[in-house]
Amino acid sequence: MPIEITEPEMTGLNAERLARIPTYFDTYVEKGKLPCVAALVARGGQVAHLSFKGATEMGGSRPIDENTIYRIYSMTKPITSVAAMMLFEEGSLRLDHEVFRYIPEFQDTMVLGEDGKLVKPARPMTVRDLFLHTSGLTYSFIVQTPVDEIYRQRKIDHMSWKGDLKSFCEALAAAPLVFSPGEKWNYSNSTDVLGRVVEVASGMTLDKFFETRIFAPLGMKDTGFHVPADKIDRLMACYRRDPNTGVITLADPGGAKSIYAKPPNVLSGGGGLCSTIGDYLRFCLMLANGGELDGARILSPKTLEFMTMNHLPGNKTLKDMGDKTFSESRMDGSGFGLGWAVTTDVVATTQPGSVGTFSWGGMASTFFWIDPVEDIIAIQMTQLMGPRCSSSSTPRSRNSEDVLPRREAAGEVARRAFAA
Repeated sequence: MPIEITEPEMTGLNAERLARIPTYFDTYVEKGKLPCVAALVARGGQVAHLSFKGATEMGGSRPIDENTIYRIYSMTKPITSVAAMMLFEEGSLRLDHEVFRYIPEFQDTMVLGEDGKLVKPARPMTVRDLFLHTSGLTYSFIVQTPVDEIYRQRKIDHMSWKGDLKSFCEALAAAPLVFSPGEKWNYSNSTDVLGRVVEVASGMTLDKFFETRIFAPLGMKDTGFHVPADKIDRLMACYRRDPNTGVITLADPGGAKSIYAKPPNVLSGGGGLCSTIGDYLRFCLMLANGGELDGARILSPKTLEFMTMNHLPGNKTLKDMGDKTFSESRMDGSGFGLGWAVTTDVVATTQPGSVGTFSWGGMASTFFWIDPVEDIIAIQMTQLMGPRCSSSSTPRSRNSEDVLPRREAAGEVARRAFAA
């Protein structure tokens, strides 16, 4: 079903100012800095702006549209977090439960100290730590600590791993932690482990849980861990910018030659999904509407309210908790809720908004934000991985959000939306 567009004035927004959004992106596309940009702004549940710039291939002739499928990478994380909170509501898991209750191998996980010796963590890793990225886990691509080097040596990334999600999480448990759980914030495989907790607590594989409990009820018909044959021609190409030269090259082709044409070994709750802008809008509408959409109740309003609070200890921000390599554009003024960043200080973010706005993005410069005060949703889609994606990284081996166009362009969408 096509996305229905409402006259901006009917939503309290200004059509002329919203029209500046695609104009802003003209230079990015025309100069070959991005293959394309799709932008959507909705208010009060009604879409006031939807624009498409560029093509499914860099310099190509096939324009993107509502049917284009994108790799949403870490925009998978909010979906996994919602799945886990559905089980929380049902009493199948608790935030203060130790992770080893669901994955026994984590009972013996140690911390690698600064002196290179293994020590016991001050406390066990909890399910809440997985939501918050305070687990002490890391990513193989971080290139900051001896632990991420261990990940690389053991090939602990969800693309190169030969086994399934269960064995992948067992490998994570066998590696040491960067720090004792709760001490710092470190972007990591935490949400992949949370996805495994969902499997254990529900008795279903993660793809099956997503499909039956979230995607089907919400009408998200084009979202999944791979793209089936009858839709694969709608998957666009994905690109990577070289960190040294700035040259943009193909990272993963569109269509049947893409790695997403086949199911992955590891169902990555941290970064494995593909989706369309319309499907992700359905997910965001559910969030903005207090957990319900078109009669399908996914979460309770109070649970969503709880998820969008800042859960970092002492109301600290991501900057306070030691974020050093996560983002080119600092997440100043942002705390972290159960699955996404949460604005705690609008002035510090350097762009208009509201306290309580929650957001997250993906490695290929996709992004969404929801402002519950103004009842605004914004979604941006494209397919360009940023300069910190090294040439040795495969499309599925990184979940980094360090993408300049994503943060800069998302800020522009925010400015235009609030100016409207």
